[in-house]
Amino acid sequence: MERSGSTAPVAGADAVILVGGRGTRLRPLTLSAPKPMLPTAGVPFLAHVLSRIRAAGITHVVLGTSYRAEVFEEHFGDGSAFGLDISYVVEDEPLDTGGAIRNVADRLRHDDAVVFNGDILSGADLGALVATHRDAGADVTLHLQRVADPSRFGSVPTGPDGRVTAFLEKTPDPPTDQINAGCYVFRRSVIEQIPPGRRVSVERETFPGLLERGRHVHGYVDDSYWLDVGTPEAFVRGSADLVTGRAPTAALPGPPGERLVLDGATVADAAEVTGGSTVGAGARVAAGARVAGSVLFDGAVVAEGAVVERSVLGAGARVGKDAVLRGVVVGDHATVGAGCELLDGARVWPDVTLPESAIRFSSDA
Repeated sequence: MERSGSTAPVAGADAVILVGGRGTRLRPLTLSAPKPMLPTAGVPFLAHVLSRIRAAGITHVVLGTSYRAEVFEEHFGDGSAFGLDISYVVEDEPLDTGGAIRNVADRLRHDDAVVFNGDILSGADLGALVATHRDAGADVTLHLQRVADPSRFGSVPTGPDGRVTAFLEKTPDPPTDQINAGCYVFRRSVIEQIPPGRRVSVERETFPGLLERGRHVHGYVDDSYWLDVGTPEAFVRGSADLVTGRAPTAALPGPPGERLVLDGATVADAAEVTGGSTVGAGARVAAGARVAGSVLFDGAVVAEGAVVERSVLGAGARVGKDAVLRGVVVGDHATVGAGCELLDGARVWPDVTLPESAIRFSSDA
């Protein structure tokens, strides 16, 4: 079932955000911070998710945490500064998505809970999602996203009435372009039926089990903005989309545009910073440097003539004169020497120093 247009604020629902993952695909950035706390378009990624929840009218949020759990409460506190009431539940051991949802059951206050994976950037209409769930009288409603290449994902077909009919593994020829987008509306009673205290996969156990028992699993289908930011490539793209306004947020610390330059940052007049790049607080981009579609964390430095494209520079990282970085991750306080050339997929660990011209992928760059 599809709905369009804005809806009234959501009442009588909790939000649950699962932020317990270790973010291994984003190392070395996640060695110092959990993935949802990485600076993304000027603020922690989670701030963008919370802004969407608040804009939908949901005010009570439960964070299911695990890795570096203390960091979340240190930053967001009780949520009052963000117009929210935030509770925290720590996962002592990995419980997978279903187990993590069950683990927060005793903190829920309402009959419906909207569950978010903490690494998804989405423009879905949350009001319409909840309204669809309630109109259908469903036990669980899944946000299903249409994608151009569903073969990379498991697919979720639905019938004419919007009910989910199956959960299919990845296949070269999927029967539908609808995939599980990582956002669900659960009746609280269904959450309480998930086995407690152990790993439970919603895709392999919870949802198929509901179908086998004849329960109503519904699909809310749309093709709004959607991105899993779990890889470096997707992370920089998501940040750029937030800066340029392609991805919706109410947490951007400045107007949308070609670049976001935070307080205390310096961009030389003869430097180019484009493509939705973020220049963090205290960071510096020198004359003749080009930064495109990239994220510079606080205190990062890009020297004269350097090129940084589709890359992430960790806090205090330094890129030397005339160095070239394309599709690269540089960890906190690492240094890429002058004249180095690092290309797609390269990762420099924190505090490492690459000497001048130490690594090159061509002889004339």
